Order: sequence, then structure tokens, then C-alpha cells
Amino acid sequence: MNEIDLFVRLTAALAKSAIPYMLTGSFASSFHGVPRASNDVDIVIAPTEEQLSELKDILSDGEYYFDLDDALDALRRRRQFNVIDLETGWKIDFIIRKSRPFSLTEFERRSQVHFEGLQLYIAQPEDIIVAKLEWAKRASSERQIEDVVGILRVQSKDLDYSYIEKWVQELDLQEQWDQARIDS
Repeated sequence: MNEIDLFVRLTAALAKSAIPYMLTGSFASSFHGVPRASNDVDIVIAPTEEQLSELKDILSDGEYYFDLDDALDALRRRRQFNVIDLETGWKIDFIIRKSRPFSLTEFERRSQVHFEGLQLYIAQPEDIIVAKLEWAKRASSERQIEDVVGILRVQSKDLDYSYIEKWVQELDLQEQWDQARIDS
């Protein structure tokens, strides 16, 4: 099984449990920019407790490791929880959507795209840039800046720079943004 098979199963489970979602992280930055290898999948979700319980039932114990108590705690704390595909070892980071303005706007802007014959919801390139800049600030991660540089190189003419600059200013990401633009 490859990552496309995994995406097919995950998006079907999310649809069946009616959980709004968007692909983010390295797969989204690879989609919008320069591809790179990853061993986990990052998905932002906006579930209810009942929807998380249903998702747990759909992702059966024989195929996935899924701790419902951990997921419900993540929902209450607005954090993330992990699910492991036991067949492949892929780690899925389900990130509970935060209620702050950027997270709400980012989620509203997600779009449905064709990805390897599959339709799925994915974050916009501008939002991936802002999110990656935040991760770079939190973890002093060059990998995150490299992902931003990849998106800038591929999407440079199509990006909404005023939108990016607005969030860079609001989230105090100028240093990371400057570094990414210098590197691109």
C-alpha cells in the first residue's frame, strides 16, 4: 500500500464520519511546491466528540491504532492526536482546528483538489506558507523554511502576497518570512 491508498481510506473515513478536514504539512507543501519525502500525514480536522467516536469505529482496531481518549482530550485542548496505520506504519497527525482568527480563515479557504486521481481538501499555498513560518519560529526548523522556499519558487506568480504579509504581521513572523524570501 502506498500513500495514495492511505489517503483514499482516510478521506473515505472522514467523509463517512462527516468530519470537515484539510490536508496540510509536508504533503500539502509538496503539492503546492517542491516535493519531499515524509513519513507522516498532517490533517487539520474540525470534529465533534460524536464524530471522533464514529471515526474511531470506522478506523478499526485491526488496521489502525487509535486511542479515543487521547483524541477526545486533544479535542478539548485544541491539540493534535496520532493514529497509526498498522499495515504501513504511517503516522497520521490529526490536528484539531484552533479557534483563533488565522486558523478559522485558513480552514475556510481550503479547497478541493485532484491529487493522484483522488479528490481531497487541502490548505491553500498562502496558508501553508504562514503555517510553515509559524512552525519554523517555534522549532527553529530549517526544513519548514525550505518548504516555504519550495512553494515560493513554484507558485511565486500566483500567490496573494498581501494576504501572506497580513498574517506575517499579525503572527509576528517577519524574521522567518524574510529568511524564506532571501533563500528563494
